[in-house]
Amino acid sequence: MQYAMEDFFHYLQIERGLSTNTIQAYRRDLKQYYLFLKERQISKWESVTRYDILQFLYKLNDQGKSSATLARFLSTIRLFHPFLMREYQMSEDPSLHIETPKTNRKLPKVLSVGEVDRLLTFQNEDKFSLRNKAMLETMYATGLRVSELIELTLADLHLSMGFVRCIGKGSKERIVPLGEVAKEAIEMYLEHSRPQFDKQRNSDRVFVNHHGKALSRQGFWKIIKQIAKNAEIEKEISPHTLRHSFATHLLENGADLRAVQEMLGHADISTTQIYTHVSKARLKDIYKAHHPRA
Repeated sequence: MQYAMEDFFHYLQIERGLSTNTIQAYRRDLKQYYLFLKERQISKWESVTRYDILQFLYKLNDQGKSSATLARFLSTIRLFHPFLMREYQMSEDPSLHIETPKTNRKLPKVLSVGEVDRLLTFQNEDKFSLRNKAMLETMYATGLRVSELIELTLADLHLSMGFVRCIGKGSKERIVPLGEVAKEAIEMYLEHSRPQFDKQRNSDRVFVNHHGKALSRQGFWKIIKQIAKNAEIEKEISPHTLRHSFATHLLENGADLRAVQEMLGHADISTTQIYTHVSKARLKDIYKAHHPRA
């Protein structure tokens, strides 16, 4: 059973081109599933039944797992069993016809345009502030994921043409426009700040830490939290707050949903559509705040 699981993870990496983090998430889910089956004295994948999968989901539910977590586990199982059918000639897929638990999707937290202005308005006093300004301007201008932002290389920047090249989920490449403000911030950083971080010119990453190494997700997280605190923004900030704000503000100003989907790198437009709900919720808030008979 474990050999088949390792074969599956190899398939995810080589054939599906999934990232290490995504494969690790599948590995954690599948390990729990495997341990549950062992407890039930199941020693072969072909012995797994639909009832076993349902019992596994019931156990997770009894443990207080959310419907979103149950849906994620089921998604992993639904990917794994068809793989076993293809690669190991198993006759049945026990995960068929199991309904996905309904999830209540939380609307992402976004900043208002005024809050973004406050977040991005700070003095470029030193090499750190120049770098931080360039990072945040780039994220708000492009809607990149944090992982995509910190993995940008110098070769991905096309400042004269006004765009960046990005490698997203599943190693998919996309081209995203870059606004003038972000372009100027990057140019300032590259000229006056980055050489002070990467004195040996050993790194090809655009954004580096004080050792000249690639900036980490945790490093970015600490930076944006501190800047939000300095800007006296009381909303809870997440690493993707500027990405969410980018998408919401575009749609509020009439951008085409398909264009926003492409810029965000969403494989399914239903993922992008959540930002239309955010826009409607924000419009209601504005109406209630300003209409005399609201």
